[in-house]
Amino acid sequence: MKNTGCEESITDKTGLLADPYFSASKIRWLLDNIEGAREQAEAGKLAFGTVDSFLLWRLTGGASHATDATNASRTSIFNIHTQDWDEDLLRQFNIPHSLLPEVKDCAADFGITQKEIFGREIPVLGIAGDQQSASIGQACFSPGDVKSTYGTGCFVLLNTGDKALRSRNKLLTTVQYRFDGKTTYALEGSIFIAGAVVQWLRDALQIIPSAEITEELALSVEDTGGVYFVPAFTGLGAPWWDSDARGAIYGLSRGTGIAALVRAALESVCYQTHDLITAMGADNAELKRLRVDGGMSGNDWVMQFLADILGTPVDRPKVLETTALGAAILAGMKAGLYGGVDELASNWQGDRVFEPSMSQERREALLAGWQDAVARTLTSR
Repeated sequence: MKNTGCEESITDKTGLLADPYFSASKIRWLLDNIEGAREQAEAGKLAFGTVDSFLLWRLTGGASHATDATNASRTSIFNIHTQDWDEDLLRQFNIPHSLLPEVKDCAADFGITQKEIFGREIPVLGIAGDQQSASIGQACFSPGDVKSTYGTGCFVLLNTGDKALRSRNKLLTTVQYRFDGKTTYALEGSIFIAGAVVQWLRDALQIIPSAEITEELALSVEDTGGVYFVPAFTGLGAPWWDSDARGAIYGLSRGTGIAALVRAALESVCYQTHDLITAMGADNAELKRLRVDGGMSGNDWVMQFLADILGTPVDRPKVLETTALGAAILAGMKAGLYGGVDELASNWQGDRVFEPSMSQERREALLAGWQDAVARTLTSR
């Protein structure tokens, strides 16, 4: 195949094309602009898939072209209600159904790896998207269970059971997992900047030597002195979806120091989480206590402030890398190591519970200041 000039595309001689930024319009473009691609696709000699399906194809030596329901749900051409590729959209974008991977449960038989790769054949028994795998690692198996992952960004997933709840507040309706052919849905909200704001303070401004010192600095001051940090470096995500917004710091005075700036940056992550949780509540979603994971969840001060600003307990697990744990759980489920989701839920192990201790008056005052800062940052009201 000819080079498409599209750096995100990955091709190999087996005739499989994978794209980490999967979109129907891009598939059509590739089929129309790679010489011979459409002819091969219509003849059943070309395959296209998400990155997980590409890796599976390579691991199994081309024996398995498949994905799971969570990854398929991200492609914009998978019908999350019928749990199949949407024929109307395939016709509209002129995409052959045979081009796409088979969609399986998250815990399923996806094939066997080639012996020469790992020295032995290994069954592939589980596949899930990043955030869905984290929710499985957090044992969010009941409606109302919600987890928030704090990495570069922040991603909140709330289990809505067998109901694909349509958001009226700009949240995403997605597949949380599919077991034994039964689909469980979720509401999802994405924050673009969480841990990345600490990276910015460390690497761009160079006012802190490491991320670990942020907790000490936040504790060294009673408050931010009225400073609010809106980290819209790449726009604001849910529930605002303002791609043109840019980062801003409000309330600076001559008395503002490094500690106040650091504390305001950490607080911004909690305020943004509050925005997502509030939007979910406005969608009449039942919310229980929040479970957290990811690197930033190891910061005790941030987790306590999060509990305070949400007014709800925050549970931190012993295993913070719950995405990897979720993937292992999926394989264990298919291998028969677990009896079911009830057993998995009972196996979840907590490290610490952060109970809210802030007064309602103080919480409302802080949130009012944050809402004013966001309103001044948005490019459209």
